[in-house]
Amino acid sequence: MNVSERVKWLQERTEFARLSESALSAIAQAIQEQQIQENRRIGLEDTQPNALYILYNGHLESYRTSKTSAAKATSLLPGAIVYLKELLLDEVAEETVITLDDCTMWTIPREAFIAIAQQFPELGQAISRQLATQLEQAEAELAYEREKQIALRPYLVPKVKRGIVGTSRYATRLRQEIKKASSDRGSVLIFGEPGLEKDNSAALIHFGSSDRKEPLIKINCNTMQPNGAELFGRVGKPGLLDWIGRGTLMLNNLEDISPEFEEKLVQLLKTGQFTPIAREGEPEPEPRSYEARLIMTSEKVLPQLEKCKLITHVIKVPPLRVRKSDIALQADYYLSLLTKSRGIAKPKITPEALRRLQGYDFPGNYVELENLLNRAITQAEGRELTEEVFWSTGDKNRRFRVNLLNAYPKLRQFLRSSWWPDRINYGFTLGVFAVVVVVLFAAPQTRDRNFALNLFWAWWWMLILISFPFVGRLWCAICPFMIYGELAQKISLWLFPRKLQPWARQSAEKWGGWFLFGLFTLILLWEELWNLENTAYLSGCLLLLITAGAVIFSVLFERRFWCRYLCPIGGMNGLFAKLSMIELRAQQGICSATCTTYQCYKGGPQKGEGMETGGCPIYSHPAQLQDNKDCVLCMTCLKACPHRSVELNLRPPGIELWTTHHPSYSEVCLLFLLFGAVFLHRLPQVEQLFGINLHLDHFGIHAIVSMLALMFPAAISLLFHQILRLLNRRSRPFLELAYGYLPLVLGVSLAHYLHLGLTEAGQILPVTVATFGGNAELIATLPIAVAHPAVIEFLQAVTLIGSFWCSVFLTQKIARQPIQNLLPQHFALVILGSGLWKLIIVS
Repeated sequence: MNVSERVKWLQERTEFARLSESALSAIAQAIQEQQIQENRRIGLEDTQPNALYILYNGHLESYRTSKTSAAKATSLLPGAIVYLKELLLDEVAEETVITLDDCTMWTIPREAFIAIAQQFPELGQAISRQLATQLEQAEAELAYEREKQIALRPYLVPKVKRGIVGTSRYATRLRQEIKKASSDRGSVLIFGEPGLEKDNSAALIHFGSSDRKEPLIKINCNTMQPNGAELFGRVGKPGLLDWIGRGTLMLNNLEDISPEFEEKLVQLLKTGQFTPIAREGEPEPEPRSYEARLIMTSEKVLPQLEKCKLITHVIKVPPLRVRKSDIALQADYYLSLLTKSRGIAKPKITPEALRRLQGYDFPGNYVELENLLNRAITQAEGRELTEEVFWSTGDKNRRFRVNLLNAYPKLRQFLRSSWWPDRINYGFTLGVFAVVVVVLFAAPQTRDRNFALNLFWAWWWMLILISFPFVGRLWCAICPFMIYGELAQKISLWLFPRKLQPWARQSAEKWGGWFLFGLFTLILLWEELWNLENTAYLSGCLLLLITAGAVIFSVLFERRFWCRYLCPIGGMNGLFAKLSMIELRAQQGICSATCTTYQCYKGGPQKGEGMETGGCPIYSHPAQLQDNKDCVLCMTCLKACPHRSVELNLRPPGIELWTTHHPSYSEVCLLFLLFGAVFLHRLPQVEQLFGINLHLDHFGIHAIVSMLALMFPAAISLLFHQILRLLNRRSRPFLELAYGYLPLVLGVSLAHYLHLGLTEAGQILPVTVATFGGNAELIATLPIAVAHPAVIEFLQAVTLIGSFWCSVFLTQKIARQPIQNLLPQHFALVILGSGLWKLIIVS
């Protein structure tokens, strides 16, 4: 390229266009053309440049390093003049310049260019114009930054409040998720319960990322305009997305956004573009791209965002109630902050107070814990925070409870002793049960001459039904069936050392209830068709069959598999135990925060005040109990616990049925089977009341009538539930409402056996003498206690009326609807209750 061509190129492509022809010719003649390879440095900041450089072809990049921030790089295109100002003002280079690809450079050595500048003073005027242009650019940038700061200041988040405090697996996982989200610029949704400081987690993500020097702004969705004008701006007026650049935008409380903005947010995430808000009548402006990163916090996941899968990182912040092991560290951290801000000494939390905090679920999470500690510091007078200053902590699921173990220390002492239940079981029940079974087979076979038959039908049935509302499933702790099962298990392991089979929990949960339902059905039919009540050896066979089931499954499986899933008597006990006024539970906070061995569940050696045990015989952890059917009150957990977490609570009877209960179809079927059993036992009264002959002396007809009697209550209940559904579409399903019949089922069963118990239980002494062949004269002298028929009818009537109204009350609590919405079910209660009133009392 000759000199004239170079002059023309300089005029067209460079800042030298305003120079005279002679000056341009002098520059063109001094140019030396060089080929410089990619990624080569042509000048270094803070050093004297060796030449003037004009980029003829290729691309350059200039930057200046900084200790406090990332280097700001500028790309240079052909026509760029490098180090002009430095040479004219005799200064060191302000920036380092490198080649981005293979470049053609025109260079003028330093001495040659200085000579040209001295010859042509107009070059000095060129640099003045360049400096003036740069000054104008700097002023424009400064004005922009000032306006940007004014726009962003109300929303700016300057720093992180705190890190993630705690060492639990939940805290560790949350740190890992935050670190992962900080590694890229993908969108983030942080959701969780109120009071979890989700905005602080968002700040941790931003300030832990490579864009930490960029601004982080937070806008609360409940204060934002429905159309999102603050974010998107209006025509001619920038919004936050324009001002923030590559910073981070936090949308706080996303659950409060309007449907209009939700659609725009979906489009924003889908396309990476937004449209400024146009005034009415104006044409809609063109969509614009944005560089900001979006972080959203919410108390729930929005269905539309979840459906579209638009979020790169979804982080669930765990509530404080599942991080009980972190409460001690959290409390200590907040105490440090609060006492430092007040300028006072940091108090110590007593162990009792800490256990109280760990036993509370904190629905307000971190915010509630901080407020609680703040008030406790104000209230406390000494250097310790005792449990009294945390008076507001309480759990709604634990309301109306009184821990009997604290109220009666001697009860706790007895239940932790070897007497309960081992000495009772192996010192008394084991032998007595064997005697009862032998007597059933060897003694006279009628109830008036066999004390074992009298004990089983007149004493046991009445007393166990009376006990359910008071002590729940307590009978299972001293049940002879499982005593022999445990004994067989120990002997078999001694004779044949082996590992017992683990429980097939999934199958047992699915089919166990149906197995015991079927077994109970067969027992009831056997009882009715073969007159078990008055046939001793058949009653003995029944006891042996149930014992055989316990023995067989104890030899095969660990612990009390039969008792937990398959025992028909255990199934009935568990069903009625739901109505009990006592419950065994544990303080979840203490168990999750303090306990590391779970000896109450798994068993283990002595630890602290906890005794050596084999663990819960039916594999229930007391802290996870929500239903009395899963606890046999053996007190193994009470003996094993070293932390005093286990409680035996006095509670409103049956409260679990409308709070923590989980219904099951097999249990409902068992409920109506027990209901039908009362009708089954009263078939002669049905004949008498209606004046019909059911041909009960014919085995086949008797069997059919018996099955119809068992199904009768379920049929009536289902019929009126269908009427209820027609009248009230919002009613709860039959599976839930069916438990409303449970008090009536217990009441009518007790009313049935009251007659037997109050007429025959008091004859135990003459019956016992008759069992062993005593003469009639001796039997006639022995005392008996038989209630007057009017007393029996009164007690039966009170039981039926009381259980009826308890069923009405329980149905209302379960349904949570006005009484008029449940009239069909209440009418079914009236029909079934009045029918049994006539069969039990009138007949």
